[in-house]
Amino acid sequence: MSETPGDEHPLAGSAASAASAGSADRRGAPAEGRPEPIVLRGFDERNAAEREAVLQICVLTGDAGADATRTLVGDDPDPLTERWAAPYLDLEPRFALLAQAAGRVVGYALGAPDTRRFAEQFRDRPTTLTPEERRQHALGLVIPEVDEYPAHLHVDLLPEAQGRGVGRRLVEGVVARLKAAGASGIHLVVDPRNTGALAFYPRVGFRELRRDEQGVLFVRA
Repeated sequence: MSETPGDEHPLAGSAASAASAGSADRRGAPAEGRPEPIVLRGFDERNAAEREAVLQICVLTGDAGADATRTLVGDDPDPLTERWAAPYLDLEPRFALLAQAAGRVVGYALGAPDTRRFAEQFRDRPTTLTPEERRQHALGLVIPEVDEYPAHLHVDLLPEAQGRGVGRRLVEGVVARLKAAGASGIHLVVDPRNTGALAFYPRVGFRELRRDEQGVLFVRA
């Protein structure tokens, strides 16, 4: 899936709110005209609203960082969310990190420490995708470099959360969790149309390894 960290490059469809984090007044609320502070927290598997928010953001950022709603077939989000969001929440919830502003989810990072294992679980996980669709997607997840960079992640942010350092915080938070789980290297694939993401990942320790018809591969040891 295309990445949408927008740490310094707002990309997605609607206008972003102010770029700098707000100061608090005496009551702890943001000063007038300032955006809400953004906090990171782990995904709560028991919270249906959090899950739905992640799926919505997956759609709103699913077209190379822009809103993918217009590209849905029959207004069905499942072909997108059942590939790039729901499986991570179900199979690897420990590696789901959410960004929240005033209790509302405005972005997330999702990851898996063992891509081979994740691909097998994805293939066998019953969903609205057909068995062949699951098989093909699982095959695409296992890149040739997977033994050297076995973990993978992706990040998506709404416009209001971009340009505020949130993407960097999400990346570092999930990378720390993946490494703690024993991952020796991490990779991600970016849609080449997402110029902001292409500029962002080298700033957070990733290097471009190759480009092909699947996208731009970034890796980090």
